[in-house]
Amino acid sequence: MTMTALITHRECALHEMGSYHPECPERLAAIQDRLIATGLDQYLVYYDAPLAEREHLLRAHTAEYLDALFASAPEKGLVHLDPDTAMNPHTLRAALRAAGAGVFAVDLVMKGEVENAFCLVRPPGHHAERSKAMGFCFFNNVAVAALHALETHGLERVAIVDFDVHHGNGTEDIFRDDPRAMMVSIFQHPFYPYCGTDDPPRHMVNIPVPAGTRGDAFRQIVWDIWLPALREHQPQMLFISAGFDSHYEDDMGGLGLVENDYFWVTQQLMDLAKECGHRRIVSTLEGGYNLSSLARSAVAHIKALAES
Repeated sequence: MTMTALITHRECALHEMGSYHPECPERLAAIQDRLIATGLDQYLVYYDAPLAEREHLLRAHTAEYLDALFASAPEKGLVHLDPDTAMNPHTLRAALRAAGAGVFAVDLVMKGEVENAFCLVRPPGHHAERSKAMGFCFFNNVAVAALHALETHGLERVAIVDFDVHHGNGTEDIFRDDPRAMMVSIFQHPFYPYCGTDDPPRHMVNIPVPAGTRGDAFRQIVWDIWLPALREHQPQMLFISAGFDSHYEDDMGGLGLVENDYFWVTQQLMDLAKECGHRRIVSTLEGGYNLSSLARSAVAHIKALAES
């Protein structure tokens, strides 16, 4: 088995955006319960996620945005930043833990203490733009982590893989003019956030797919487009925006992936990392709102990370 870190924090479960909101605390509990039920938990190294520091966040977000977000944090009740994205009194610390998990994961992997890591955190991040919260997201967790690898550890090239059903518009916004970071993604189109197809730069390999796309088509995209692009880029570290709402049971989207697709694509990324001369992978949870399929899919993904 590979040494795989699982980084989480109980404060990530305290963030709530109202009754019946799909991005709910139970998402983390469902994955943790499934890890225990399968026995996979005993093969992981558990860490508490630290709070991200301002200097980490400033690499991905503007100072004005951070000041406004901190000022918006309520002492009680809910404050809505958009119709779908709200803060309760615990949101800010949960979001700081979610971003801090990625930074800490990069440090663990770069020091060789683990080969890869999964950040079991919320709120998610890939819709958070440089100066805007949206789509359940406050800080762009994967972008903060990738920029930490580039700026603190001196890497020259990284890659971000995003298989969430929704386009990672925030990640594209942050890295659009930074070719050090290649982003490869699939996303349902047309679908929220209704972007990602307007002349992206060469290092943004955005693959829109129609509703109903199933695993065979997804695997063909990975073989024919993602892997050749990643091999050409030769990333020194791989990051994964691991959204599981592209599962066929998840009614937040309309794609048709299953657990084996997530296991398979993770294996391909593990092989690619080895091919590039390292095993460095940091994955962070994004979407996934059907609790059963989320738990099964996330555990399939983590199982692939933890296998040699």
